[in-house]
Amino acid sequence: MAVYALNLFNLKDKHSYATYSKEADKALSRHGGKVVAVGNLESSPVGDIEPRQILLLVEWLSKKSISAFLNDPEMEEFHPYRDKGLDNFVWHLFDKLEDMRPVLK
Repeated sequence: MAVYALNLFNLKDKHSYATYSKEADKALSRHGGKVVAVGNLESSPVGDIEPRQILLLVEWLSKKSISAFLNDPEMEEFHPYRDKGLDNFVWHLFDKLEDMRPVLK
């Protein structure tokens, strides 16, 4: 079953994150991930969350495909670029639903 990974973050070092992102895009394809939305902060949020600059929504085939991506040895050397490029990173996983009925039961 498909899973969505919601990534919220601020850019700290654009060059470092661009280096990571280029390689991450290749790894996403290898492991069944696909970026379905990218957003830049439009306005301040309502609720209990600190605003983040960037939204990145990735659709994965399964939790197993996420694990394969996270443990991909070809990506190991690029994780420091990600860490240097990001600030205030939030990551949440959501099961894909066709509608809200399962949650509302």
